[in-house]
Amino acid sequence: MKNLCVFCGSASGSRPVFVEVAQQLGRLLAEQNIHLVYGGGKVGIMGAIADAALAAGGEVTGVIPGALVDRELAHHDVTNLIVVDSMHQRKAKMADLADGFLALPGGYGTLEELFEVITWAQLGFHTKPCGLLNVDGFFDPLLTMLDEATDEGFMSEENRQLLLTSHDPAEVLRLLTEAHPHQKTRWIDRSET
Repeated sequence: MKNLCVFCGSASGSRPVFVEVAQQLGRLLAEQNIHLVYGGGKVGIMGAIADAALAAGGEVTGVIPGALVDRELAHHDVTNLIVVDSMHQRKAKMADLADGFLALPGGYGTLEELFEVITWAQLGFHTKPCGLLNVDGFFDPLLTMLDEATDEGFMSEENRQLLLTSHDPAEVLRLLTEAHPHQKTRWIDRSET
């Protein structure tokens, strides 16, 4: 894996551990020569992971819509800042640049981005690994809901396994880098969406 797209909050959250783990992950990415691709902000968890990766000598690409440059305080010190026209273009550009995806704590935007790339994997649009860094149990309710959806027949066990999960940054990176691409018959072509 050369490029990892990380979805995470533009807020820092209520517990210091969220920022601490983001910083730890940023340093690990730099140490493993994995290029960080993220939402381009310099605040919250977004800023923490980018700053840590840069400080450790890593490369960082931020992708941000022009309308959010001032609101999310675009990080102009990243290796490469790409300003796009819309949220759709942001997500598409990050997906194109990435060899894999990882979500950290965040809100609606983070969850939406994660579920979109997992849905694309389920539909066979890509075979890139998708992961979740479950910082201090933040995602426990979500993981319970996904297990319930599987138990109730709304999701196959195979598709449930598309989301690689760990509470440890080093472990989740290992899972992502060692993941074998799944082969899925496409339901529809990506251009049809």
